[in-house]
Amino acid sequence: MASGWARDGAVQDQIDSTVDDAVQRVRSRLPNGESLTHCQECGDEIPKARREALKGVRLCVRCQSEQDEQGVAFSGYNRRGSKDSQMR
Repeated sequence: MASGWARDGAVQDQIDSTVDDAVQRVRSRLPNGESLTHCQECGDEIPKARREALKGVRLCVRCQSEQDEQGVAFSGYNRRGSKDSQMR
């Protein structure tokens, strides 16, 4: 069911695109390569199990948790540019 000038499925396309963008953003932040043996922030040893479970890990659990808490403030953007399309 289209509304106004939008074609059928336009709202779902917008939702899908927003989800795809979020997944891509998270994947781009995943570490890769060789894991470090010691945290690059505090210097504590990174446990072997963590290094094996997450390839390319650079931070210990504590430093990673602190970094994750700082990066929580993300807000999606309005694709159409009109107030009625903001999905909140």
